[in-house]
Amino acid sequence: MKILLCTLEYPPQIGGVASYYHDLIESWPEKDAWTVLDNNENKLLASRWPFPWRRAISALVKEQTKNKFDLIFIGQVLPLGTAALIAQLFKPFAYGIFLHGMDFTFALRSKRKRWLLALILKKSKTIICANSYVKKLLIEFIPEIESKSFLLNPGAKFGENNEEVKKALVDKYELAGKKIIFSIGRLVKRKGFDQVILALENLSQSNWVYLLAGDGPELASLQALANKSKHRDKIKFIGRISEIEKWSCLELCDIFITTSRDLNGDFEGFGIVYLEAALMSKPVIAGLSGGVADAVINAETGLLVNSEDINAISRALDDLLSNDDLAKKLGEAACVRAKSDFNWTLQAEKLFKYLKTF
Repeated sequence: MKILLCTLEYPPQIGGVASYYHDLIESWPEKDAWTVLDNNENKLLASRWPFPWRRAISALVKEQTKNKFDLIFIGQVLPLGTAALIAQLFKPFAYGIFLHGMDFTFALRSKRKRWLLALILKKSKTIICANSYVKKLLIEFIPEIESKSFLLNPGAKFGENNEEVKKALVDKYELAGKKIIFSIGRLVKRKGFDQVILALENLSQSNWVYLLAGDGPELASLQALANKSKHRDKIKFIGRISEIEKWSCLELCDIFITTSRDLNGDFEGFGIVYLEAALMSKPVIAGLSGGVADAVINAETGLLVNSEDINAISRALDDLLSNDDLAKKLGEAACVRAKSDFNWTLQAEKLFKYLKTF
């Protein structure tokens, strides 16, 4: 089967969606089955209005005329789904849609976009949902579409950590002999890092340090919040870090925590970093947001908490800081599950077999 992926997000862009597509294609059972049409060099989006996605229409028609793909997957239902809807009127082709979360829920806010979204989805051959939460929302929106929806969670794979990098981190942030709590992500309200900082106030344990990696619009407010804390010397903002530094932090840490929350339809699509922490056998504390429940099973592979409940976050941290056996049990179970259920070879094989049924 020859497949085209038309997407605005693909490496060298950084992000969960870009990695999702790249790792899926890299793990595909058949070599050279996929072709990627991305927006490098503005191939899909024009720089001027009206309708900047108009360029994607001609790009799709051109690609289908040249290569006669069996299926074209659309990476962003809006605006690229609109381009596909129009393009297949000029050059008929079957298309499928990937849905991750906010790409779907943000479109539901507008009456015009809801109408367009329904039209695009109903005419699609299949809809691939990256988490069970968005699949649930999809079926609630269009119940009859359930038969052509398919759940495909992200996979995870090991990254490289480095002994010298780990030593440098330990020295720089004075981590020796401390229990390390680690978070990483874009510093936005949805991630709930403010809740973690507030929850640190209530800990009964004292021998810990909190590393927060990332950058974003909430950096200044998070730093201000940390400066008000009685534990401000234990809260370390380490900024943007490299992949090697990320994996080194995951190796060093005792607990990984990101208490994502839902904010007006903005929610965690899945949280690949929870699986990455699991691959390092680290216990995870996660917020009940969006598709996170696919990645973390409460009390089995981690602890799921209400992100708005500061006391619940504090209790979860205290439980893991004070109970090494519990932390080890959760981390080991998470590692087994990540390797067995969320490797990209398995995920790609699932979709491969599903598409064979068409």
